[in-house]
Amino acid sequence: MLAAERRDLLLATLRRDGKIVAKTAAAELGLSEDSIRRDLRELAAEGLCQRVYGGALPVSPAVADYAGRRQVAVEGKERVASAAVRLIDPGSTVILDGGTTALAVAAALPPDLRCTVVTHSPTVATALVEHPVADVIVLGGRLFKHSAVTSGAATVEAAQHVSADLFLLGVTGIHPDAGLTTGDPDEAATKRALAARAAETYVLGSSEKVGAASPFRVVGFADVAGVVTDADPASDVVRALSERTRVLPA
Repeated sequence: MLAAERRDLLLATLRRDGKIVAKTAAAELGLSEDSIRRDLRELAAEGLCQRVYGGALPVSPAVADYAGRRQVAVEGKERVASAAVRLIDPGSTVILDGGTTALAVAAALPPDLRCTVVTHSPTVATALVEHPVADVIVLGGRLFKHSAVTSGAATVEAAQHVSADLFLLGVTGIHPDAGLTTGDPDEAATKRALAARAAETYVLGSSEKVGAASPFRVVGFADVAGVVTDADPASDVVRALSERTRVLPA
């Protein structure tokens, strides 16, 4: 079998099953696992899959640059945002992550909702400039331009002085097996630090992120109160997800 044929078959399996198990693929194709793993390394290098232990998962489209992500799943993010703002109680303090879904949450905040929003996203803070009654606190640090957020040691240090009721966490991958993931290790560490400062953490998950994975783990399902998503509740991946955490439909 030609390498191009193997590649097409592996990508077809990924689209059909939502994952590739190297051992199973090797048996089906009559090849060694080493051959399959080599193919998966090449596909991952081209950004066509995310390698995980034992195989591969779909790569998240949310790893695109910030401008590109603003054009992805716009309506889905608005649905997730509308559901997420219902978690914010009047008078509470909420940490709002960066990213395009968090930006949609900022836009969806009711104008009469009095709350304190803590964020490390300049774009989220700017979106709340015109909010009549929301108090906004911005955490400083080095600007990570890919996600338009501050991250790193200065941001983590600033987070230690925050105590919040709620953290609305953005990730690029939500998978029952791979967990809650993102594409940059420093950003993942910053998100963990923010999650540690809130009484509850809910994950913002528009449907294109559900079933996908990125390289770096943020937190485990045991560390979050639930996932807010517009993904099909009847899908296999959402049913599997609901066995690990609370799933709030958007």
